[in-house]
Amino acid sequence: MKLLIKQRVFSWTDTYDVYDEDGNAKYFVKAEFLTLGHRLHVYDTSRNEVGVIRQKLMTLLPAFEIEAGGVIRGRIEKQFTLFRPKYEVDFNGWRAEGDFLGWDYDVYSGCSAVIHISKQLFRWGDTYVIDFVNPADELMGLLLVIAIDAANCTDGN
Repeated sequence: MKLLIKQRVFSWTDTYDVYDEDGNAKYFVKAEFLTLGHRLHVYDTSRNEVGVIRQKLMTLLPAFEIEAGGVIRGRIEKQFTLFRPKYEVDFNGWRAEGDFLGWDYDVYSGCSAVIHISKQLFRWGDTYVIDFVNPADELMGLLLVIAIDAANCTDGN
């Protein structure tokens, strides 16, 4: 199962449309306008909020809390590196490995890859493909990708 995340280019805030592999709208992501730090809200097709990604302020490097269903599920924090971005992921029992700079990476639960994320090049606006082994990981995987994208944007990438 796959999701396609497309960033809206002409928008005042970070806004994404999320589609399933058949092109049907699945989620909508919108950042709050004029807030201190990033705060992104994830909505389903009925416009019910299903998740929030909040930037933690007063940190040296970008860090974000990930909330789903009104409960904080974990956080990601960008690590100091010279060449390749690296993140500490404390979310859903997962770890992420790969080429974050090129947006091609895998998310693991234990020894098994559960999600593969890739960035499609030469698109108008950022476009990502999330490939899930288990459809039940869909929302949590989407929240993780949006949090990592926010961390990259916060860091000036």
